[in-house]
Amino acid sequence: MLRYIVKRVILAVATVFIIAAITFFTMNAIPGGPFASEKAPSEAVKKVLEARYNLDKPVGEQFIIYIKNFLHGDLGVSLKTGRSISTVIGESFPISARLGGMAAVTAAIVGLILGSIAALKRNTFIDRFIVFITTLFTAVPSFVLATLLLYVFCIILKWSPVFDPDRTHYVLPVIALALYPMAYITRLTKTSMLDALSQDYVRTANAKGVAGWKVIFKHALRNAVIPVITYFGPMLAYILTGSLVVENIFTIGGLGTKFVSSITNRDYTMIMGTTMFLAIIMVTMNLITDIVYSIVDPRIKLD
Repeated sequence: MLRYIVKRVILAVATVFIIAAITFFTMNAIPGGPFASEKAPSEAVKKVLEARYNLDKPVGEQFIIYIKNFLHGDLGVSLKTGRSISTVIGESFPISARLGGMAAVTAAIVGLILGSIAALKRNTFIDRFIVFITTLFTAVPSFVLATLLLYVFCIILKWSPVFDPDRTHYVLPVIALALYPMAYITRLTKTSMLDALSQDYVRTANAKGVAGWKVIFKHALRNAVIPVITYFGPMLAYILTGSLVVENIFTIGGLGTKFVSSITNRDYTMIMGTTMFLAIIMVTMNLITDIVYSIVDPRIKLD
């Protein structure tokens, strides 16, 4: 186990480094810059700003400087506001984490329930209806769902405000983020549950007269949930990163809003800071998911 964890940590570090390199060099390869705008400063002021933020150096040297600062915990300051990137992330990420956490829990609970029902009611109208709605939600991107929900419930029905400065209305953005992973978990659960119900240990439990609910929840669902756990870690990271556009649509004001605005403003340090932060979350969740495998199912051996 320890050897496996060490290997995964080394791989995770390498992954984050590759993501940083791709993001950094791609960002700098695009024409323009953070100080090239309609209200661009004079050439003298621009040169001073570029020298201050090391933008006057070759791109390779800029990247080395950034990585050195990053390893010391310094994400730099925003080129537009002058605020510390760490401070901005510290203020914005709890909002995104709250939204993503509620969406992930909602997707997991509803997906497990619908998947189990579809498996137990196989080839019935209920099963076909669940398959239909999950296929529909899988095909529609979250930002499209977010736009439809905003239009229907905020503009037409007026059940929720379009702009929520107090950030108290999370129902619509949670639904927009949760529908796709919920649909995927439903299909995973149904497939795994059908496989588990056909196993010998389930038939043996039924032959012994074990209560039906106990067979389902103690024997079948416990084994059927393993693929869901496999998906949950990447799903949580997907929701946190996929919430970028949804947050912007519902003006949540989380990290996603800051990330989208940083791209629009060509705020290099903010783009790099949020990208690195989200990349670390992604690789960490994958690592945790692999370790949880062996806890849920001791038969799985990590090498």
